Amino acid sequence: MNLIIRNARIIEQNNPLNNQVTDLQIANGKIEKIGTQLPNSGDYQEITFDNLHVSKGWFDTSVSFGEPGFEDRETISNGLKVAGKSGFTGVALQPNNQPVLDNQAQIYFVKQKAQNTTTELFPIGALTKNSAGTDLAELLDMKNAGAIAFGDYNKSLDNANLLKVALQYTQDFGAKVIAFAMDNHIKGKGIVNEGIVSTQLGLKGIASLAEDLMVSRNLYILEYTGGKLHIPTLSTAQSVALVREAKAKGLQVSCSVSVHHLVLTDAVLTTFDSNYRLMPPLRTEADRQSLIAGVLDGTIDCITSDHNPMDVENKNLEFDLAKNGTIGLESAFSALQTVLPTEVIIEKLTAGRQVFELDDHSIQEGEVANLTLFTPKGEWTFSLENIASKSKNSAFLGSTMKGKVYGSINNNQFIHNN
Repeated sequence: MNLIIRNARIIEQNNPLNNQVTDLQIANGKIEKIGTQLPNSGDYQEITFDNLHVSKGWFDTSVSFGEPGFEDRETISNGLKVAGKSGFTGVALQPNNQPVLDNQAQIYFVKQKAQNTTTELFPIGALTKNSAGTDLAELLDMKNAGAIAFGDYNKSLDNANLLKVALQYTQDFGAKVIAFAMDNHIKGKGIVNEGIVSTQLGLKGIASLAEDLMVSRNLYILEYTGGKLHIPTLSTAQSVALVREAKAKGLQVSCSVSVHHLVLTDAVLTTFDSNYRLMPPLRTEADRQSLIAGVLDGTIDCITSDHNPMDVENKNLEFDLAKNGTIGLESAFSALQTVLPTEVIIEKLTAGRQVFELDDHSIQEGEVANLTLFTPKGEWTFSLENIASKSKNSAFLGSTMKGKVYGSINNNQFIHNN
């Protein structure tokens, strides 16, 4: 694949080329030359887009694709195409399949399904067998097979000692533990944020305390054991404060926030649209503002789409019967553009590779061409026509968006939306 990308504004902090408009010449998967008005011998396909911006390839730290077991929701093949068209050149795959990704064979299976794709797939192995929270899974075997971290998707460990043992054990091979934070006893049968809206609508609430207590407990265990801990999809103001304090102590903790928690609040629940049934639940405006502050001051390391396809049989139901989850790859960048500066968005969408200690590639001559192409300009409305996922359960249907993704380049391939 030989390309010349014309008149692209480079967005990469700490790069001397940051915010400069230039051409990029790519051959055999690498950036050959960077400069203005690069000559074309005729062997290069020229790429031009309106108001083109280019950054390092984005990385999503939490996606679910269903396969194996739930191919009716999404397949790995189509999911990776969606990710590539949405600007993501790498995704971390959650283990919530059937069977659960809790052994070496399952890690090999999903990696084999992701060969020769623009978007690279990095499996997260289940922390416990069958994600049941009882016994640790085969962590070292999965690490050797290619798992980048270990966690049970949207399941919190009631057994504090099991988390302690996991943090101690994984230090032997430098692995990261992912600990979703939700006290199941306090959560009870709650399905939305506990507050004014849940009271008005008559829906069972989940107190912020359920998340805050578990974040506090997990950080306390981390301080005792050492090791590397990642807390995904923070949703409360107090959780952000607790992580900020832990980082000030020097603990090896990272965290993420979902796009929908940065953009939406529980005020949208008045429509009883089951696409807004999420885990953790949408919180208050005060929580949303604290999450944005956490992104801006560096407390929150990365932003995830938390892409979780759900078939109509499990989503098009009464609110209290529907399953949790929203797709998010297609809408991630453009939704974030409505609440954050472009430079911050790019920083947080590319930070996942550092968080999970993966190879990272800068935009410079001689480097691998791992790039995302986009424009931050233009307003439009997100609709079903914009969804390429097999499942259509988006919390952003009907929302005003800003900016668009043109496509991505990686693995000597170019996938685009035109």
